Amino acid sequence: MALPHILPKISFVSISNIMMKLFTILALAVTSSATPISLGVSESAAVATRQLIFDRTSLTENEFSQLIGGGCKDVIFVWARGSTEAGNMGSIIGQPLGDELRREYGRDLAIEGVDYAALLSTNYLPGGTDLISEREMRGVLEDINRQCPSAVIVCGGYSTKDDHSQGAAVNHRAIEDLSQSVKDQIAGVVTFGDTQARADNQQIPNFPRTKLQIFCGGVIRDTVCDGNLAGAVLAPHLSYGRDAGEAGRFLIGKINAVRSLRL
Repeated sequence: MALPHILPKISFVSISNIMMKLFTILALAVTSSATPISLGVSESAAVATRQLIFDRTSLTENEFSQLIGGGCKDVIFVWARGSTEAGNMGSIIGQPLGDELRREYGRDLAIEGVDYAALLSTNYLPGGTDLISEREMRGVLEDINRQCPSAVIVCGGYSTKDDHSQGAAVNHRAIEDLSQSVKDQIAGVVTFGDTQARADNQQIPNFPRTKLQIFCGGVIRDTVCDGNLAGAVLAPHLSYGRDAGEAGRFLIGKINAVRSLRL
């Protein structure tokens, strides 16, 4: 006689349990759809590796001149490689320094290597380079000033073991003859193994000394900076890759100082 009363109770409890389970499943589904999927350790590492490879500075960089309408970034880094170096950036210090800036500014940075001839013979000319090379870099800086007047410019140059600091000399000769408007747009310059350091009294003529940092070796001085061209094959002249961090910090400090004034 009690059976008809028991069955309805069991049925009601079962339905209640089913409804509760469905509600829980629905709630979990909604929550998971609104929550980002976390990557496993190996997948996260793969993403980080792809990003690092993507962001590495190439041997040739023309992000300002080749990106029509997109070359005007907040920061533009102009680099003059040493004679005989590959591409227009070179590998010893041009690429590592570009990486330092790219890590800091990401897509707000454009890197432009100067496509000058970088011949060995022109290192022996007065001023350390030829007029054509000087005009090439000066033209890049003037184009940036004209097309991207709000960009912060930083520059640099280096030499290799087979030349005598032509990249640095190109910076000296190009910048000293710029109009005041372009000079004012340049926040900082770094040179490495700079044959013009002594000749120009540790500065770029007609350019603020506070905007320039010259690297001339570490504990052992790079005598190329003193005009000893034979020093170009010695260890101090070939070890500037280790200075990428310090040079990067110098340029980043100058860039950020300019940007802070615009806030």
